[in-house]
Amino acid sequence: MRRIALCLATLFALVSAPALAEELDATPRTLVMTAYYPEWNALVHAVEEPQEYELNGGTYLTGTLEGKPVLLMQSGVSMVNAAMNTQLVLDHFAVKRIVFSGIAGGVDPSLTIGDVIVAENWGQYLEVNFARRAKKGWKSPEPVDPEAPVNWNFMYPRGTRVGNAEEAPKRHYTFRMDPQLLDIARQIAPTITMKRCVPPSPHQLPDTKLCLHKAPKVVVGGTGVSAGVFADNAQFREYLHHAWKARVLDMESAAVAQVAYANQVPTIIFRSLSDLAGGDREKNMEDTFEHLASVNSAHVVRAFLAALPD
Repeated sequence: MRRIALCLATLFALVSAPALAEELDATPRTLVMTAYYPEWNALVHAVEEPQEYELNGGTYLTGTLEGKPVLLMQSGVSMVNAAMNTQLVLDHFAVKRIVFSGIAGGVDPSLTIGDVIVAENWGQYLEVNFARRAKKGWKSPEPVDPEAPVNWNFMYPRGTRVGNAEEAPKRHYTFRMDPQLLDIARQIAPTITMKRCVPPSPHQLPDTKLCLHKAPKVVVGGTGVSAGVFADNAQFREYLHHAWKARVLDMESAAVAQVAYANQVPTIIFRSLSDLAGGDREKNMEDTFEHLASVNSAHVVRAFLAALPD
């Protein structure tokens, strides 16, 4: 009976133990992340010696780009997809660093469509308390942290509590990008010649060419913010700029930054403006300029990869 009990205990342990993630490629690589097809299409043609892998329905492409070993992927749109697939790729590949290339909405009024922004910090602006209306103003359901960005009406920022192998869990309002990667971005930014016009995307007429009124620029510094929201509201855009000191917003970057922090993976994020998140004159311009912005971001990311040390 004792032998049978030991065998059953061993079998139960084997069945209940979590399976270790299978490493699909052991070569240390720079993970080049995109969110969706326009951003992916701006880079995939340049990957040399490509080899495809599939995980959970997603395509992961290894190869070289600008002479560097890379892994190209799509995170999927919005926060949960971005967080889930960032962790998935870290579990299955040897990722040295994360470089994100994508589009975004401009928040800083000094920026224009086509500009590429490399924010130093990324925060999640919808990690908030929804307060109840009081006799005077709003009453938050928990004490308001004096370090938090100020509220917008009933929405009180509360941050995200997370830690890693070196730091105990604590409240984060933003996650900082890797200082060494930011230094490289600052070095290359003045050397990059950005184009004002780009060829048409596959969905545009072949004889059309999309052009900006002036050549875009590369800007390094400031804060970016993310949430699962397609933001196109002038008043909220102004709030984010003043309360969060935000220059740019999107739907994935802060989620990637949080997972990278938890796994201690150096990360940097490049975002080119496809619209002004409510600051556009007549309508949101993302559908017009997503291709141009994707190409601009990819252009800067390739220059960045070329500048990385071997």
